[in-house]
Amino acid sequence: MVLGVDFGTLSGRVVVVRVDDGAELASAAHAYRHGVITDRLPGSERALEPETALQCPEDYREVLRTAVPEALRAGGVLPEQVIGIGTDFTSCTFLPVTSEGTPLCEIPELARRPHAWPKLWRHHAAQPEADRINALAAERGEKWPARYGGRISSEWQFAKALQVLEDDPEIYERTDRWIEAADWIVWQLCGRETRNVATAGYKGLHQDGAWPSTDFLAALDPRFAGFVQDKLAHPLSQLGERAGPLTAQAASWTGLPEGIPVAVGNIDAHVTAATAQTTGSGRMLAIMGTSTCHVMNSDVLAEVPGMCGLAYGGITPGAWGYEAGQSGVGDIFGWFADSYAPPAYHDEARERGLTLHELLTAKAERAAVGEHGLLALDWHSGNRSVLVDHDLSGVLVGMTLDTRPEEVYRALVEATAFGTRTIVEAFASSGVPVHDLTIGGGMVRNPFVLQVYADVLDRPLRVVASEYGCAVGAAIHAAVAAGAYPDIHAASEAMGRVREEAVVPDPARAVVYDELYSVYSELHDHFGRGGSRSLHRLRALRNAVLARAQDGTEKGER
Repeated sequence: MVLGVDFGTLSGRVVVVRVDDGAELASAAHAYRHGVITDRLPGSERALEPETALQCPEDYREVLRTAVPEALRAGGVLPEQVIGIGTDFTSCTFLPVTSEGTPLCEIPELARRPHAWPKLWRHHAAQPEADRINALAAERGEKWPARYGGRISSEWQFAKALQVLEDDPEIYERTDRWIEAADWIVWQLCGRETRNVATAGYKGLHQDGAWPSTDFLAALDPRFAGFVQDKLAHPLSQLGERAGPLTAQAASWTGLPEGIPVAVGNIDAHVTAATAQTTGSGRMLAIMGTSTCHVMNSDVLAEVPGMCGLAYGGITPGAWGYEAGQSGVGDIFGWFADSYAPPAYHDEARERGLTLHELLTAKAERAAVGEHGLLALDWHSGNRSVLVDHDLSGVLVGMTLDTRPEEVYRALVEATAFGTRTIVEAFASSGVPVHDLTIGGGMVRNPFVLQVYADVLDRPLRVVASEYGCAVGAAIHAAVAAGAYPDIHAASEAMGRVREEAVVPDPARAVVYDELYSVYSELHDHFGRGGSRSLHRLRALRNAVLARAQDGTEKGER
């Protein structure tokens, strides 16, 4: 048996997987007690700046202490039957830590300093720093931005680190190691620092064996010149390798045997390629949850506009691994259901024994395509691909006094499907063909969403058989690290799990969606490519007002 642990945005999930055939014997989940910290630090009354998204590292350890033993109990698995453990993490989530790996937020005198806390992937407050990095790279003619679609966003590690330096220099100086959470959790398990090639390539600007130069960093800020050498640089490990043995402390947390292999850390979407059996060239995998990450191996090296990153060996060793993504998907559906479904819909859902999402879906799927007369842009968390602009925001057009909540809900689902189609077409037009598309993540539970995507893309969708595809992928990598398989391809072939039946598009609906997609593309370019700066102006005005309120300068005006 092997264990896979998936650290998501709101919770951690554990699966126990049989090595021979990938069968899932048991699973368990643990919700983070602190969730996503956006308003105030625990125990503090001071408001955080807009676009902040932090987390508590103790929540990650609690997953190991609670969900791992629970999964073992649920599966009736004896600890001595487990031969390895693998993990994956949301990326780009970063921690400032000491040389021993202690998060700075766990040092009492630093606990009330926001920049001492882990920055979640969706921490977008570093967008000004990202803009400066992009501008300087363009001015200097740096080559590495082409590997990131031409520009990086606030989610990337250099932007976040530069924000810490400029907003709180003391925290920056106290940071011995600036580390991706995917590598930090492995450090907690095996007691030694490792760095994986995937996060370094996709989020750390590590290309062709090198980081951005000292001269480049110094031009951003002289104090930033030593960032790579002092806080980041470390030998990179290949995916599927053994990071080290499980320590006695980690064994006491998890109930697993001390000394079993711990696999090198990985990114949640990338690790799932093994589950989806999409390690071959041209097989795109879309991991759909709160956000969506699109990953694909290829033997073609090309520059794709708006891709999030490109790394050799970033998905599996020996291939070019491409990544694109959408910053908001399930988050958008949840936001609408939680905030805008009227009380009568909540009452009806309870009476019918449905969740609110199930009720909205049941109402939405009865309508014909285009009947609602709506079109949305799925930028509620900004745009990751293909525009790479987190100052954008959501748009909804076509509403009338007859517009119903389920119609808006459907328009939002369709918008995210249009966003995925935009990404697929960007790859194809850049000479990186997408032969097939597989869906994984939490959305595999929603037939309505899957059918909309099949119709919008007008292609069959393969579907990962497990709703815990990330955790299963981590377990597959654990099997490789433990020596049960020679490589990830072989382990994926034996342990991967995909449904027998694909989701097939309806030709009639696909024709109408082509018309809607042309409108989406028109609005996409108008609001996102410079036809209108209105969304940026609104975001700037909002942030300025919030900043004044935080500083207390508006008290006398009220």
